[in-house]
Amino acid sequence: MIHKVAAVVVPGVAPFELGVAYEVFGIDRRDTGGPSFDFTLCAPEPGPVMTKGGFPVVVEHGLEALDDADLVVAVAYGIDDDGAETLPQAYVDALRAAHDRGAWLFAICSGAFTLARAGLLDGRRCTTHWMYTERLAAEVPTADVDPDALFVEDGHVLTSAGTAAGIDAALHLVRTQVGADAARAVARRMVVPPQREGGQAQFVVDPLPREGVSLAGLLAWMREHLAEEHTVSRLARRAALSERTFARRFRQETGTTPAAWLARQRVARAQELLESTEAPVDEIARVVGFGSAPVLRHHFARQLGTSPVSYRRRFAAPVAS
Repeated sequence: MIHKVAAVVVPGVAPFELGVAYEVFGIDRRDTGGPSFDFTLCAPEPGPVMTKGGFPVVVEHGLEALDDADLVVAVAYGIDDDGAETLPQAYVDALRAAHDRGAWLFAICSGAFTLARAGLLDGRRCTTHWMYTERLAAEVPTADVDPDALFVEDGHVLTSAGTAAGIDAALHLVRTQVGADAARAVARRMVVPPQREGGQAQFVVDPLPREGVSLAGLLAWMREHLAEEHTVSRLARRAALSERTFARRFRQETGTTPAAWLARQRVARAQELLESTEAPVDEIARVVGFGSAPVLRHHFARQLGTSPVSYRRRFAAPVAS
């Protein structure tokens, strides 16, 4: 169980990613049913630390905060300006020590290069912002760098892609270490989805259709009608597009195919039902559009690496007495 969290601030730290660490782990959410963590900002040299945005963050604590932290957050920083080679050796050593005693390490975006400098990505699956995945792979040849993942968990090391993917990864940690209810409470307060699968594509090549027509309304309708059969021809007609144009537009806006997108949405809805209801797995499979429990189990194993029954056992909310 994660309780004590230390986020490390270095010169050139990215303000948004620092804010993600604070929003998820630094705010007491108990008034709305969420968790409360013992959160500390620390730095290799306490005092004012200049951010990538050009304004300072005053940090009171040094690296001693890492000594007993359950989770150490390596926040993104401007690697193009400063380079991983300029990281203080004391920080690198503290990360290794935290890893050796079993603490979780969470790198947001370019924070992965901090873990790389500490030798903690050798032989691991990992990711970082899509702009830097080739560079990370070159710096750590033994690492399996996934350029498409939103986040990757390997052992007690979690790495995420850029910006919003840090939120996804942080909520994943809350979900797996504290509980699904806690993650939902944090997500509700932040007004973000409680879970996006780590295997989703990091970015959409052309997110704004050139013709100026968005499929947002259709996507919302599909989410509300998951139990129905959705063929490309039917969806194209609903969008008033040719099948070829629809398929191209769908990939532009979602980064994937209609079938893959639907499978993810159906699994996500099944997760919600497994967590919040006692409905049989067969019934949930029917409601979300998979039709049968074997098909649901197949997609659960493929996307989440577990079974619906195991997932419910781990994440189901307690039944009120």
